[in-house]
Amino acid sequence: MADPDIRDNRPEGLLQAYEDGQVAGRIVYFTLDATPAALVAVHTVVEPGHEGKGIASALVREFYAMAARAGVPVVPLCPYAAEWALRHPDEAPEAPAEPVRAAQEQLKANPQLW
Repeated sequence: MADPDIRDNRPEGLLQAYEDGQVAGRIVYFTLDATPAALVAVHTVVEPGHEGKGIASALVREFYAMAARAGVPVVPLCPYAAEWALRHPDEAPEAPAEPVRAAQEQLKANPQLW
């Protein structure tokens, strides 16, 4: 399978993978803009019919690459992203405790982010 076309829709908090012009998967996320800054992965979804193609993995890999380019950590609150990070420690550095705490508090205070 060719790599999906992955596009960041930051205003909507979506990192989306496209195949044949259709959304095949997404990471729902938010940013921590104040200190400590971070990208926070909340949920990873792959659309029916696109499972098993590596789309979720490609999305999480790009999410970590985006964070690295921005010089901020990833807080993987999404279970899939957290598991992926454990399997790919060379690509997914562990987030410092403070952004993790701040992300958990923001998600608790704003459940609509989920």
